[in-house]
Amino acid sequence: MKLLLELFWTFAKIGLFTFGGGYAMIPLIEDTCVEKKRWITHEEMMNITVIAESTPGPVSINCATFTGFRQAGFPGGLAATVGVVLPSFAVIYGLSVFLKTVLEIPAAAHAFAGMRIAVGLLIVNAAVGMIRRMELRALWVILMTCAFAVILAGEILSFHVSTVWLMLASAAVSLAVCLLRRSGTRGGRRG
Repeated sequence: MKLLLELFWTFAKIGLFTFGGGYAMIPLIEDTCVEKKRWITHEEMMNITVIAESTPGPVSINCATFTGFRQAGFPGGLAATVGVVLPSFAVIYGLSVFLKTVLEIPAAAHAFAGMRIAVGLLIVNAAVGMIRRMELRALWVILMTCAFAVILAGEILSFHVSTVWLMLASAAVSLAVCLLRRSGTRGGRRG
């Protein structure tokens, strides 16, 4: 029971004090769950993030669910998920009731604009941290660069780029290269 409460409280603090959604929560989840609590490793965090991005639902909720499940099975996954969702739900519900009134206050509107910049930087920080910990192979650098170029072109030329399709394309290219290398290795051994 103590672990379930710790999972709930840990993810409730993450949900309460992180603005900007799932991607902005990743650095805080990593700092708390990898660095401080040592519930998961850096490699597991990267894998969780990739899996969480490619499955339905927000990244932060999927990361919380996985981490909680890893620590205490289904009850742990449930405690972590409720913990990360409840504060965000309460804050959003409260803001939705008063948002129009709050945004009419110039100081509040400026504060929200500043928070948008900080959220963008948190997301960039999470990406840079994950890239630093990756084993950088030539193919992965090429795939990363191509995906970044496609996203940048989409922003500049105002067309939508689906991250799901980018992930599927990257996985397909990586898998094809792996299979080609394996078949080349097997063919070389026979000859």
